[in-house]
Amino acid sequence: MVCSIDHLASSAGVAVMRAGGNAVDAAIATSAVLAVTSQHVCGMGGDLFALVHRPGDTEPAVLNSSGRAGSGADAERLRAEGHTRIPRTGHISAVPVPGCVDGWLALHERFGRLPLADVLAPAVGYARFGFPISPTLAASARRLETMDLPEAADYPTGADLHPGAVMRRPGVGRALEDIVRGGRDGFYGGEFGEGLLALGGGEYEPADLATPLVDWVEGLSVEAWGRRVWTVPPNSQGYLTLAGAAIAQGLALPEDPDDPQWAHVLVEAARFAGFDRDDVLWEGADGTALLAPERLDPRRAAIDVDRAATGLRSLTGAGGTIYLCTADGEGMGVSLIQSNYAGFGSMLIVPGVRIFLQNRGAGFSLTAGHPAEYGPGRRPPHTLSPALVTSPDGQTLDCVLGTMGGDSQPQVLLQLLARRFVSGQSPAKAITAGRWVLSGSEVGFDVWDTAGDDVRVAVEGQAPPGWSTGATPRTRGCGR
Repeated sequence: MVCSIDHLASSAGVAVMRAGGNAVDAAIATSAVLAVTSQHVCGMGGDLFALVHRPGDTEPAVLNSSGRAGSGADAERLRAEGHTRIPRTGHISAVPVPGCVDGWLALHERFGRLPLADVLAPAVGYARFGFPISPTLAASARRLETMDLPEAADYPTGADLHPGAVMRRPGVGRALEDIVRGGRDGFYGGEFGEGLLALGGGEYEPADLATPLVDWVEGLSVEAWGRRVWTVPPNSQGYLTLAGAAIAQGLALPEDPDDPQWAHVLVEAARFAGFDRDDVLWEGADGTALLAPERLDPRRAAIDVDRAATGLRSLTGAGGTIYLCTADGEGMGVSLIQSNYAGFGSMLIVPGVRIFLQNRGAGFSLTAGHPAEYGPGRRPPHTLSPALVTSPDGQTLDCVLGTMGGDSQPQVLLQLLARRFVSGQSPAKAITAGRWVLSGSEVGFDVWDTAGDDVRVAVEGQAPPGWSTGATPRTRGCGR
């Protein structure tokens, strides 16, 4: 099985498995097609995280392929220019060296079964010969018409920009072929890398692109509701999914998700798990310590089932993303997430290959001395939060799950876990059910600017009506 946002990409993954590939080959093929057909949310200019389960292993293989800031990163310079935050668009400081391609190659080297050329062939074909524009890409690309972006010329405009119109991306096709011929050197040392160095204007040195961006890391996990839930450790915010589940499983969570108390308990669990996220999340954070019972138990104890808590900080001691998952007949499962961060990303485009670059660097802090302060070689805090669920001993795969959604990803995953393992809902019912998310200045971003206080709770239209009427007095501002 292959699941992604685009039927062309999912079909490519299935075709790779039919040709003898495994779930990892399928995941790479799917991700590569999405890099061609879905640039409005992901691509080779972004980052990638993945978890891979193999039958009999006691824990998944966990890949962090997120980029690092270039050697020219200088927080003091930005502060002197008057910036208090990394600009999200139009500024090279928001662009760590993209890790996506390194992630593909690391996954293929360790687990792949088919030749890389066969795995990337569907993506190369769509880039060279064209693909039908999806409704979401057509809608998103309208934004490009209002901007002076000559390198976005692949995208049609006016009446030619509509769902179903055929689009070709020859530069992306060349970049993919460079990977097939030359591996990472073909990409980071080829047309893409040369263009990135020129565009950076001193932000990057050649050594920044020559250094692989992948790390195989030890996964984080907690036992919750009779399962073991796994995620990627910091710099990922995935620990919030686990913390929310650990907090919620010790509370009186109703089995019926239509019960307003179900929403209230999970909202509070998410708030208490994440209110200090911006203070504690950085690439060197100790994920195990962030999940320690002595840290989470007081938070659970402070939750009131009748009202929303205030002053959470006193306890202290959106988006441009795709998620895809694959599973094969041998029991291997892959949970993979890949992202530009926000829409088309930074709106900076590598010339020639015309690959949009991520704005993941917006996660850096410009506060002097902050552990996540923008600086050379550092990884920014990441919203990407893929998850994987196994039996308690880790050997049997239960499910793979993830979502787009910026800051809201752990909140959505918490609800999916509760629906699946507390309420016993099928995956289809759990996924199609209405959700709530905590919302900052815009849905999916800046959720934790107020440390969990004065956040809105945005509720999808198909959510149970009782959530809004029943939760308003408790959560202050729950609404559709």
